[in-house]
Amino acid sequence: MGRDGVWRKSSRSGGEGNCVEVAGFADAVGVRDTKDRQGPALSFDPTAWSRFVGAVRAGRLGDQE
Repeated sequence: MGRDGVWRKSSRSGGEGNCVEVAGFADAVGVRDTKDRQGPALSFDPTAWSRFVGAVRAGRLGDQE
């Protein structure tokens, strides 16, 4: 995963400084801390990421506000 993808701030990020950015690449989905854009990024298989997002939206991951 390169660093040249189009990163966008999560729509769920609040104004408290706890923000993440996501980017889609050909073979991965990247996630990084908005405050440390030059720092490390996590890389996920696109299918696994899609399942994770689906589980979050369905409320299947424990406590949610």
